[in-house]
Amino acid sequence: MTAAPTDHTALVVEDLRTHFTVPAGAVKAVDGVSIALDRGKTLGVVGESGSGKTVLARTIMGLNVAGNAMTTGSVKYEGKELVGRSPKEMKALWGTEMAMVFQDPMTSLNPVVKVGRQLTEHVRTHLGVSKAEARSIGTDLLRSVKIPEASERFDVYPHEMSGGMRQRVCIAMALACSPEVLFADEPTTALDVTVQHQILNLLAAQQRDRNMAMILVTHDLGVVAGRTDEIAVMYAGKVVEKAPTATLFSEMRHPYTEALLNSIPQTTKPKHTRLAAITGRPPDLINPPAGCSFAPRCPYARARCHDEEPVLQIAGTSGHQFACHTPVGSPAATEAFEANLAEGLPAALVAAGQDSAPANQQTDWAD
Repeated sequence: MTAAPTDHTALVVEDLRTHFTVPAGAVKAVDGVSIALDRGKTLGVVGESGSGKTVLARTIMGLNVAGNAMTTGSVKYEGKELVGRSPKEMKALWGTEMAMVFQDPMTSLNPVVKVGRQLTEHVRTHLGVSKAEARSIGTDLLRSVKIPEASERFDVYPHEMSGGMRQRVCIAMALACSPEVLFADEPTTALDVTVQHQILNLLAAQQRDRNMAMILVTHDLGVVAGRTDEIAVMYAGKVVEKAPTATLFSEMRHPYTEALLNSIPQTTKPKHTRLAAITGRPPDLINPPAGCSFAPRCPYARARCHDEEPVLQIAGTSGHQFACHTPVGSPAATEAFEANLAEGLPAALVAAGQDSAPANQQTDWAD
């Protein structure tokens, strides 16, 4: 379920599915995702490891070319269908129209090739400039991502740079040919908090200066707070909640979104407070449960949740969508939790429900 595309819409994804065939069956890594992204806007895609975030980004980019990958659905960029295009056709779009900042800068960069050559290789391919012109462009790109002594750094190997600087090089490479859509896949993984903040600020500044559309993939709701226009929460290959960022944080409806938020360390809590963890494990994507995939880990789940898969529904007028039979803060959720408690809900799920009770009570369900 996506909003109708407008003249400002850069990317429209509808019912996108990517399944990987393995001896045990088909892994439903992305299973019916629909999103839309306007020019100059940022969409945050959030979820645990294995929720399908990276596969979604790589599928949109046309990077899932393994022989066991099967993709169906629709990806339209500037109104043109991308699903079904050959790798050669997609290669013409990479860098100039769509680009990606990959998760690990150390494995994204070739350790035996100097940074400058890696940075300018596709500049020369796509823009057809000379070696000297490419070096000038590459040096300017390094300066634009705040790398000091850019001319000298142009001629070093990746191992001679810090993790934060390598990530800046990856960002510069992605921006080299001025793409219209940028995918940032966990761009701050393994970076310390200070450098993480710098990288996120750098991405925001580059996006604003270039008026790019951006999809920011992360497992941390705290990363996308204040840095995105809209958030899509993924679980077990599906979008379970999607809303404008401010709306999601003030009126979250899906128990999984609530659990992700509760797992963020809170400075307002007393010292040595135990972090809230999401109980259980994500479901088997080869044989997912019949009902809601989150039901086994949800303190509000009832029989219907285990038997009937919820569909995305719209709440209010902001475009807020969620897929849940017992939405957070609703009378149904309160009733379900109390019933589960009376029936001997496992201690870990009891704690999860109690931790979220104050947030539930503050939720306004007038709409």
